Amino acid sequence: MRLLSATLSTLLVFASGCSTANIAQYNKNEPKLDMVEYFTGKVRGWGVVLKRSGELASQFVVDINGKPDDKGNLVMEEDFFWANGEKTRRVWTISKKGEHGYSGTAGDVIGTATGEAHGNVLNWTYLLALELEGSTWKIRFDDWMWLQPDGILLNKAEMKKFGLHVGQVIIAFQKQDDDK
Repeated sequence: MRLLSATLSTLLVFASGCSTANIAQYNKNEPKLDMVEYFTGKVRGWGVVLKRSGELASQFVVDINGKPDDKGNLVMEEDFFWANGEKTRRVWTISKKGEHGYSGTAGDVIGTATGEAHGNVLNWTYLLALELEGSTWKIRFDDWMWLQPDGILLNKAEMKKFGLHVGQVIIAFQKQDDDK
């Protein structure tokens, strides 16, 4: 029992030393990223899903159409086109919360997604009910997005289950002309 207790204590000390970046340190970075502004209109993304090992699991293209609703929220429709021919859809409702904060909901998101943006960086976290192999998995997403000077938005999402790394999603977004 002492060995188990010592092992758990060591793991907790180690885990507490692994902290995420302090997002406020990016406050002066340019161009400024406003999630609602960036995703209003048409945006296209090209992405990959990587397994825990780093091996490619899937590729996709996502078309996003964002519009304000009558309450001042962003309604963001995401249509995913997967390499295997499957099509999926997620519709977000996103609200700005103060100078740096965001919150959002979607049909397959458990609870409320939260985000914080400083400078050109956004950290967006949520718990997703993901259908895999005939069952529903609850996967925690921790997205980090970086807006580049040419309007490209890079996104790296770490996926975790029970606190353990299970994969990553990497996406490059680009705003589209409204006539496309």
